[in-house]
This record gives sequence, structure tokens and C-alpha cells, in this order.
Amino acid sequence: MAEFLEFRNAKCKDCYKCLRECPVKAIDVKDHQAKIIEDRCILCGHCTCICPQNAKVVHSELPEIKKLLAGTDKVIASVAPSFISSFGLYDFTTMKIALAKLGFFDAEETAVGARVVTEKYKELLKTGQFKNFITSACPAACRMIQEYFPKALKYLAPVDSPMIAHAKIIRAQHPGAKIVFIGPCIAKKREAAESELISGVLTFEDLIELFEEKEIKLDEITDLKIETKADAKYANLAKSYPISHGIIKSFNELPEGYEYMAVDGPERCVKALENIESLSNVFIELNLCQDACVNGPCSLEYSGGSIKATSDVRNYVNREKSTLPLEKEDKPVDLNITSAYPRIRSGSMPPSEREIEDILHKTGKYKPEDELNCGACGYSTCREKAWAVYNGYADVEICLPYMRERAESMSYEIIHNSPEGIIVLDKDLNITDINNKGRELLGLLDPNIKGRPAVEYFKPVDFMIALNEQRHVECKKIFIPETNKYVDISINLLKGHNILFGILKDVTEEVNYNDRLNKVKLETLTTTDDVIKKQMRVAQEIASLLGETTAETKVALLKLKKTLTEEKRGEE
Repeated sequence: MAEFLEFRNAKCKDCYKCLRECPVKAIDVKDHQAKIIEDRCILCGHCTCICPQNAKVVHSELPEIKKLLAGTDKVIASVAPSFISSFGLYDFTTMKIALAKLGFFDAEETAVGARVVTEKYKELLKTGQFKNFITSACPAACRMIQEYFPKALKYLAPVDSPMIAHAKIIRAQHPGAKIVFIGPCIAKKREAAESELISGVLTFEDLIELFEEKEIKLDEITDLKIETKADAKYANLAKSYPISHGIIKSFNELPEGYEYMAVDGPERCVKALENIESLSNVFIELNLCQDACVNGPCSLEYSGGSIKATSDVRNYVNREKSTLPLEKEDKPVDLNITSAYPRIRSGSMPPSEREIEDILHKTGKYKPEDELNCGACGYSTCREKAWAVYNGYADVEICLPYMRERAESMSYEIIHNSPEGIIVLDKDLNITDINNKGRELLGLLDPNIKGRPAVEYFKPVDFMIALNEQRHVECKKIFIPETNKYVDISINLLKGHNILFGILKDVTEEVNYNDRLNKVKLETLTTTDDVIKKQMRVAQEIASLLGETTAETKVALLKLKKTLTEEKRGEE
């Protein structure tokens, strides 16, 4: 299945929109990336249409079909009638010529097969054996019934889709031909592969790429105004198949005994199938695409959307009705287009009530009132999500209320148990939050402080500077008179939210320590100065004493010298 549809990597943004919208919950989000659950997907393509990131990747069969066209086999195109709206054409002649330029041997509208399908529906309805009757034209709808609504299988028409019926008609006319279906549907790819009748499928997106590559311009072909003789003798009302109520309108006369209704879009289809047993004598034209095939996942974008597309197809059918007569008698179908739609069993397992409760407990859901069933995770109910977790289709943590509550709880615990003071102000400088440490440091005892202007409690000048100048502000050793505390304040601005939060660090001990240290230093300097002065005095006193002693010694020595000199002279 993975070769038909996938999502681009790194495109998913955790919005879960595709999962919410998927009618069969065939999407898993792992590591922030949406992935298709292969054995659950019905290939309706709805997820690709609603993805805000346009993350769809539909496998293209262009390379294989190019080789096919370049070969020697006759290749015949079966073109879905919704080509009218996607390509803005008014008849099939232009498309047929364009396809011939690409190398197709021939091309026909799939409505040829749809006409036979309508005739088969008539035969079955006239038997009266169906309590309710569900059309089998939409392969995604058939797959959904086979896998998810087995009780509706007995009401599903045992008839081929128009594509398969048309392939059988072509094979009967051209036994050796290769058949390529061209349309806006992804589910046709799997149906074609399983049928073994069709060699490949091109989406309308693929076809426009081929036209551009070969420089084929439909407008130029249309302008040639080539006149062709109509191949059909009668108007084919089945060309209205691609619009809502189109199958019903394909009947030239509705068999009696049934109420005819068109149900299209994933949500309405699910509702109808869920309640099928409560209905009686209802003919249901079932289409997974909203507004039917003209709004298929691989339709080309056009002005006016599906409303204009519906109008274009109606006009196309009405023009044919105005030029060709309607068949008055029903012809029995001489081609075997009976189809069996067996039950397809999903690989998922039903968890027990105990197992569901265990999973619910992991996201804080212990009582019925805890099950919010908000759908934010993509599942309609908490129990449906628990089922997905049990089967490995979802992570238990993907519960937004639970994750938000847990994040808020963690944030609360972190903030209010922080060793630092934290205060948060809004753009109007009102206090939106403050933790216990912040109250302690600022001396704020008012229990109703939240929501009050900060100016009522302190001077938020530095907060105002941070807001006005849109910058970070640091304030060092701010003295708080109310608490005799010194704090460093780091003020940060969350620019995207215009919220200010201040982190207050108690530096009182540091300041007091520095004060004590400075006092000791001053005392030491004073003592040192006194010691130096005393030492200077002592030195001076010693010097004075030394000076007197030296003078006396000098006098004594001079006297001694004089005496000795005189004695020496007397001896001579």
C-alpha cells in the first residue's frame, strides 16, 4: 500500500488534522511525522486534501506508462468523466486528440462502463432482494465497508466499478490491448492493481505533467474546432457519475420501491454505514469524496471549486441530452460485471476493559469525568485513543490536555520551588505570578497580589526600562528596605508575548560578607598605620640615643687621642 500514498518527511507540524479527519484512523504520528498505517488505509486521499502543509506524496506511474506508450502494444485510455471540470473542456474530442499525441492508440470515457453498471443496478433493484442498496462505484467506499462495516456488506451492490466494467468492454473489443485509467482518484490505483485488467493509472496531475512535457496545449486543440461524428446513438446519462446524485441521474427511470439518496464526504459516509441497519428500502449513492469525484484528491485546482465543477459536468450531460435521444428500453447486460466484495479483516486487536483503563490511567484519567473526549489527539474519544495505543497506532503521551496539565504542573513546581525569586509582569506592569521566594525577598505578604499593579508594592522602574527599550536589564545589589535584603535582579522580556519576568537572587550574605571583609581590611589598615607610626617613633628615639652616645664617644676618643699624642712627644 505504501507505494500508492505517503506523506513527505519533515512536513508534519503536529497538528493531527489528518488523523482527526481520517474516517478510518489509518494514520500514526511517530517522532512528529505523520505516517500511513498501510493495512488500515482505504486510499480515499482525504488526508492529503486537508493537510495544511500539502504533504501528500502520491506514487506516480508515469515512468512505467511512458515505457508502455513507447512500446508496440496498443494502449487505450479510459478517462474518468470528471476530466470535463479538471481540464475545463466541453467535449471529449479535445482530450482524445491530446491523448493520441501522447501515443495512445485510442481513448474512451469511463462512462461507457458506467452506463453498463447502471443497467446492472437496475436489474438488481428490480429483483427486490435488497433491503437497502449501496452503490459500488467508489473503491474507497467499498474498501471501507469491507474492512470496517461488515454489516453493510450484504447491501453493497455486487457489481464492478465503472473502471473495471469499462476495462472488460475494451478487452472484449481489443483482446491484446493495454489499458490505462486516467482520473482524479488514488483508490483506483489499488483497484487497478488488484484487477489485473489495467496496466496503469494516471492521475489528472500526472496527465497535466505529461502534456507540459510534450508541449501539448489543450486550448490550441480546442481552437481547431474539429468536428467529429458522435459514436453513440443515444445520450449516455452515466457521464454524470462524477457529481453528487450523478449515479441516480444516470437512470432514465428509477425503479420503484426505494428512496434514492446521495451520501458523499467521509463523515456522512461513516454516519450512513453506522446506521445502515436502521434503514429500509434506501438506495445510497456512496462517495467518499465530498461532492463526489469532481472533488477527488488528484483533481486539478480550478476557479469555482466543486460547485463550478458540478455545474460543468451537468452542462456537459445536458448538451448530450439535447443532441441525442434517450434509450427507451433497458437492455440486459451481456457482460459479466458481477463482483464479490469479501470481508477484509483488520490486523488490529480489541483491548479488554482492564487494558483500556490501564492506558487511560497513564494520562491521568481515572474517572469517567476525566475522559474529556476533546478530539485534540485526532481520535473522537479517549477510549478510541486507548484502543489505538493498545494496537500501536498512537503514542500514549499524545493527549494535549494531559500534556498541558503536566507541563503546567511541572512549570508550577519548578517556579514555586526555585531557590531564586521569580516574578512575572504583563505589558501593563501588573503582577501575573510570583513564587514564594520572590515574596520573601520583596517582603510581599498580600495573598491577593496577582493581577495587582507592581507599583503598589515596589518601584518597577527597571522593569519599565526593559519593556520600553525591549532589552534585557541587569540590576546589582538592590537593597530592599522591607526585608533588609540585597538582591541581584535579571529582567528578561518575552518579546512575542510582551511579558516580563524577573529572576531575583539573594546576595545579602555576599554583601554582608564583603562589608565584614572591608571592615576587617580597614581595621587592619588602621592597626598597621599605628604600628608603623610607633615603629617610626621608636626608630627616632633610638636614633636620638645613638646620636648622643656617639657624640660622647667621639669626645672621649678625641681626649684619649690627645693624651696619647702628648705622651709620645714627652718621651721624645
